[in-house]
Amino acid sequence: MLGPIEIEVIRNALTAAAAEMDVTVWRTSRSTIVRELLDYSTAVFDAEGNNLAQSARIPGHLNSMSHLLRELLDKWVDPTTWGPDDVVITNDPYCGGQHLPDIVAFKPVEHEGRRIAFVGTLCHHIDVGGLVAGSYAAKAIEIFQEGLRIPPLKLIENGVRNEGVWAMIRQNVRKPDLLCGDLNSQIASLEVGAAALRRLAARYGADGMIEAGARILDMSEAAIRAAIRRMPDGVYAFTDFMDDDGITLDQPIRLHVALEVKGDAITVDLSGCDPQTTGPTNATLASSMSAVMFAIMTACDEPFAANAGCYRPVHVIAPEGSVVNARFPAPVVHRIAVTHRLLNAMYGALHQAVPDRIPAAYYGNSYVCTFQTIPEEGPRGVLVEIEIGGAGAPPGKDGANAYASGMHNNSNIPIEMVESQLPLTVTDYRLRDGSGGAGMRRGGLGLSREWRIDSPRALFTANMDRFVSAPFGLAGGGPAATGRLTLIRDGKETPLPPKSDNVPLVKGDRVRLETSGGGGFGDPARRDQALVARDIAMGYVTAVT
Repeated sequence: MLGPIEIEVIRNALTAAAAEMDVTVWRTSRSTIVRELLDYSTAVFDAEGNNLAQSARIPGHLNSMSHLLRELLDKWVDPTTWGPDDVVITNDPYCGGQHLPDIVAFKPVEHEGRRIAFVGTLCHHIDVGGLVAGSYAAKAIEIFQEGLRIPPLKLIENGVRNEGVWAMIRQNVRKPDLLCGDLNSQIASLEVGAAALRRLAARYGADGMIEAGARILDMSEAAIRAAIRRMPDGVYAFTDFMDDDGITLDQPIRLHVALEVKGDAITVDLSGCDPQTTGPTNATLASSMSAVMFAIMTACDEPFAANAGCYRPVHVIAPEGSVVNARFPAPVVHRIAVTHRLLNAMYGALHQAVPDRIPAAYYGNSYVCTFQTIPEEGPRGVLVEIEIGGAGAPPGKDGANAYASGMHNNSNIPIEMVESQLPLTVTDYRLRDGSGGAGMRRGGLGLSREWRIDSPRALFTANMDRFVSAPFGLAGGGPAATGRLTLIRDGKETPLPPKSDNVPLVKGDRVRLETSGGGGFGDPARRDQALVARDIAMGYVTAVT
């Protein structure tokens, strides 16, 4: 039996393996959405598919990858025929995934003929086909319009590439070299992780690795149960709204959370959420459970290792056919907006239980916009931007400005990278003054970013929310500003719908996006006057009311 020091050594070694996989993707990937925006994740799993350790990447990915791997093992891939030199990939939301741009790859790890673990990588790819470049169509009404669906299959079998699958993928995407480059990066990352685990197994043996994995999960379960036990028992409810689904306009989408804390467990009832929508503002159960788990884990009052052991005390009720558990063939590409808003609603409910730990609503949305530039001759360019907004103010300080919050952990794409690779110019990039919610603690500011078209023609697609329903404040704090999207042509400004597909643009056109801030926390009248003076001096506000 392993001692506590050995367990801790193995736990940290597993986390280091996931981090090494992370660096491998970063250093070898091709597209700006992976290499610069860092929209990818890496993790290590036990032999049953439970998340054991993860890199410091995207919460929306990491809390869902275990759900997918377990579903693959239960339903789609025969574990007895999945060998250590096989790589299985899928992007299908209805096989346990999230949305089609996210291709996930898994590889088993064996020691002396015995499976001891899996390693996995997930990348948001720049394009997987469908109605629009970037595969983030705002007007899709079924998943078939959203791009190429890859069922769970072996991209590599017995160490040999399945060239037919690679050819099929290349034939159906707009930027095949970038996608295949990023997919190769994922495969390289898997081998780096597998090699690290094999080195560890050579020291502790297969029995030691399996014992350590089980105890690591038990330790996290015990820690989160203890943290839940310190929360007051009760039922806490909250409702937030999304603007619309892009098809049925001016019809808000309700996300209602009823959260019951009882002893050392939590039940989250999502039965009050609206039915699935016609447009792509839907989420699969894997996505929604990811948001629920992230909210509970971050509301706890002590640190613990983030892994599948944390999921055990939480029971989620989410009826099939709802916006948080969509039924095939509903489109789901905008699932991130649902999970952002579900996390906001979870925080609204948790604030009632532990008000000293929960911030006001952050921007709660991925501001996804895609430019497809069309030259006179030669290949078209594709740029996928995912902008962020302001963080919600926590009880003890102001919200962070233009900060990747909640389900995000993205970076921005540097202006130099955009302008060196595409006929686009970023003409303005700044914090958006006055966008944070008022409060004793002010909400963080959103941002403003403006692009100019330098090619003869281009197509622009946007799939965004928080243009009607503002990020809410807590404890008397005020809401943040909502978003704005504007086309500037020949000096004239025209509002663009935040859910638009293939808007034609010409050379010289500019598109300006202004994102929402974060909600304020506490009574604005109690804000320290020195902070008010600083806000005015910094230009965060223009007047005191």
